[in-house]
Amino acid sequence: MARPKEFDQQEVLTKAMNTFWRYGYEGTSMQTLVSNMGINRGSLYDTFGDKRSLFLAAIAHYEQTVVNQMMASLLAPDANKQTIINLFQELVAKTVSEEDYYGCFITNTAVELCPQDEETQRRIDVKFKQVASAFKHALTNAQAQGEISRDRNLDTLAQYLISSLQGLRVMAKVNRDQATLNNIVQVILATLN
Repeated sequence: MARPKEFDQQEVLTKAMNTFWRYGYEGTSMQTLVSNMGINRGSLYDTFGDKRSLFLAAIAHYEQTVVNQMMASLLAPDANKQTIINLFQELVAKTVSEEDYYGCFITNTAVELCPQDEETQRRIDVKFKQVASAFKHALTNAQAQGEISRDRNLDTLAQYLISSLQGLRVMAKVNRDQATLNNIVQVILATLN
């Protein structure tokens, strides 16, 4: 009879996610995963499969726990221009307050793996489209409230916002100066008029 697992699967998956997030896929060894997750190699393989399967599970976990939480504010029935402004301002505040800032796990993965990994590229493309759709929801409400000009193409503006959001996260990996990041956000948000 198999021994029952003696660990919380979501907890160790969060540890795996944080490890991949910090070091990237290629930079994360199985030994690093085992050490950081606090489980033995056999348990890792039995529960999650190989490194790639664990990585894909970690990406899905990040989407559920981080990205979907961010999208929730944009998808709220009353989301509007202020919701978008708050999202960018909160990102800057969080970025400069974190002791260790690794950027966005999805963006990091896109840069590292998408050029040679079609499955990962497709998966991230779907998530980017979902985020763009969430931005469009808030933009549509803002336009209906007269906060954004009626002649603006909301699909294009939503794409611009997701591109800007990802670019800001990359920039913050290099320079976490709050004034610099706030200046960038000011320019991004000026497009919402």
